[in-house]
Amino acid sequence: MDNQQNNSRHELRDLVHSQLQLLLAQNNLEGAKALLIPVQPVDIAEAIEDLPESEQAIAFRLLGKDKAIEVYEYLEIPIQQALIEDFKRQEVLDIVGNMSPDERVKLFDELPAQVVSRILEQLSPEERQATNLLLGYEEDTAGRIMTPEYVAFRSHLTISEVLSQLRAKAKVSELIYYIYVLDNFRHLIGVVSLRDLVINPKESTLEQIMTKDIIYVKTDLDQEEVARIIQRYDFLAIPVVDREQRLVGVVTVDDVIDIIQEEATEDIYALSGLSADGDNYFQMNLFAVAKKRVTWLLVLLVTNSLTGTIIGAQEDILAQVTVLAAFIPLLIDSGGNIGTQSSTVVIRGISTDEVRDLGVINVIYREGVAGLILGVVLGVITMIWAYLLPQTDNDINISFTVGVSLIAISFLASIAGSALPFLFKRLGLDPALMSGPFITTAVDVLGVLIYFNVARVMLGF
Repeated sequence: MDNQQNNSRHELRDLVHSQLQLLLAQNNLEGAKALLIPVQPVDIAEAIEDLPESEQAIAFRLLGKDKAIEVYEYLEIPIQQALIEDFKRQEVLDIVGNMSPDERVKLFDELPAQVVSRILEQLSPEERQATNLLLGYEEDTAGRIMTPEYVAFRSHLTISEVLSQLRAKAKVSELIYYIYVLDNFRHLIGVVSLRDLVINPKESTLEQIMTKDIIYVKTDLDQEEVARIIQRYDFLAIPVVDREQRLVGVVTVDDVIDIIQEEATEDIYALSGLSADGDNYFQMNLFAVAKKRVTWLLVLLVTNSLTGTIIGAQEDILAQVTVLAAFIPLLIDSGGNIGTQSSTVVIRGISTDEVRDLGVINVIYREGVAGLILGVVLGVITMIWAYLLPQTDNDINISFTVGVSLIAISFLASIAGSALPFLFKRLGLDPALMSGPFITTAVDVLGVLIYFNVARVMLGF
């Protein structure tokens, strides 16, 4: 059912895009405007993003004011920036001024400082204050991603009084499913759900029905931890308090989804030694793509020269048993694959906090044992295969050399793959960015050393 719904949505998006592009090419602006009226804002945003740059502003201007604001928040930052450059002064104010504060801050983070200053000066005092509040917090923290648009009341109010005021507050609040309860000093002392308001007597006060055991976050908490807490407790939003326990905003679940996607993208890129700074990788020019990838490739190029040096030092044994060279790629590639698998599961465990209860030593031990088991299975198969190859002349010593080396390499690769992420985390480095390249290099060097040392013992050199 989910796949069918996804396919239907993709078909609708493609249909809207193709029809929109055709109508714009025919200069049929009325037809294009009518086409977009029943379409959801997120689908319109995707259709606009797929248009040529020259047509994006034209399509956006066909939208009504209210819908334009919704669509604008779904657009990617580069397109938002390009549209701002095309807008007139009043159009900018109409759109940016009506964005939610957290989305506005995301846009301001990418705009030049002089543009941000100019727009801030033209916002209403309330919107300017809300935006400056968020901009004052460090990036990637709860304070930076929260919205100051929430519903809160004093504890002495009755449900009847709250309901009479709720309608007006709902118009300016991003979320009304939770009503936060404050004391006279704006300290957060409780929370009431919309359901609680409906099922309790109207003469009850908020203090009587509120939940006092509140889960909240501080403004300086990392956004990944905020996302983890919301996911753990299945919240639609979580309150954000300052050092004095005063309520200053809320982080909503839609912001958390964006965070999870951004962090997952960063980790995936980092595992391959790519820098991830929030840009859409597939929309970058080729020189920028090469720049992102070249740094770690140069590091690996230099460090992998150690492997060539080690192999070059084994001329005596390779000259007499040349078939040994044929197994080098198999051994180091197998070790690299096993090490990468171990690092991937450990990095994910660190990211999701799943490894905290197990402990570092136990995680490394488990991966080491798993690597040993994998090594034995692969080693035995490789040993039999090497013995049956015509090039080895059924030499049992050569087949044993390959099999034993693979077992040892698999074990050490698992240990390295599971230990290095913890080491880099302890040193304050990004485990995802550092582990992949280092594991590849370490396994290559150690694998060659192990292989030739085992060969000298088994073959009597």
